[in-house]
Amino acid sequence: MADKKINETLVFGIQTLIVTCVLFVCKGVTFDNTQKWVVNIVRYIFYVLFIRGSYEATSLAYKMIKLRQNTNIQILFQVYKTYLYIFAGVIAFLMYNNESLFGDEFLFLFIAWLVAKQLEMGYTPSSIRYGIGMACSFFEGYLAHVIPSDGAQFVGFEENIRIYEARAGIVFPVKVLFIIITKSMYCPPDLMMFNKPNTEEVLPYLEACESLEDVTKSVAGVKNRIYRNSAYKIHRAGAGAAPVYLAAECATPLHTLHRVLQRRALYHELKNKDIDEVVTDFCYMLRSIISKSDECRGKCELVYFDNTNPQLNLADVLLDKIRELEPNFENVQSKT
Repeated sequence: MADKKINETLVFGIQTLIVTCVLFVCKGVTFDNTQKWVVNIVRYIFYVLFIRGSYEATSLAYKMIKLRQNTNIQILFQVYKTYLYIFAGVIAFLMYNNESLFGDEFLFLFIAWLVAKQLEMGYTPSSIRYGIGMACSFFEGYLAHVIPSDGAQFVGFEENIRIYEARAGIVFPVKVLFIIITKSMYCPPDLMMFNKPNTEEVLPYLEACESLEDVTKSVAGVKNRIYRNSAYKIHRAGAGAAPVYLAAECATPLHTLHRVLQRRALYHELKNKDIDEVVTDFCYMLRSIISKSDECRGKCELVYFDNTNPQLNLADVLLDKIRELEPNFENVQSKT
């Protein structure tokens, strides 16, 4: 990874040198009007960001419509906030100087970019991006074992919840596995550790319950491997509000990556990894896989939680997600 960073820096330096040489070679290039130079450079930055942004927006729209992927605005903002700030800045600069945003040269630049992009479409990357590989591994190595029925020993996640409901005399308003994506990627051993201390009177809070029935399978030479999903109940503030039951856990691959980043001395090759890109790739790929899987579609839900924001409460975030999936959840859970 460090070698890659060095190579990118070297290439960037060479390109800068080429630009410098072109400036001296080209006839008619003068530096008399500094303001004009600055305005033109800013305008072309706007062009580049606009073209790249339109491509990303189109790709996102395709994923939302064609692949039925949900989009988390918070994750998108964290990944692209630098570009958005720069984009807003160049627009403000051009408007302040009474300059038009689009010039005649924009159309030619856009056409040239499309031609170059068409050539790139025939190129197949030699390796899978880290976040995509993590999502595939998480799905095939875990979700594919705990969500669908195997037609023999395991009845499937939804039926496992029904068995739990019958035994405990409760109701889960939505029978999905909530997979929590934390901003920092830190995942505590118990989700109760995300509760706000000393706020039980005014804020909802999580309490761990007995886990769902174990899933036992022999996998990859490991005999009778045990998989287990955790159940929680959310106590809501206010008298008479019944607790809300759900199955929830953090995304363990991201927790593993968090541990790796805490011990960078052992994993020198990953020290320059773009973590925001990894998380975004992981979420998009996992949502894509789940949406295309007949056995898992509608049974897993990714929930983004900014655990670095002291104003946010995980129990509230989960309640909002339950309301989104089942607006009538109060009546559903009352049917015991």
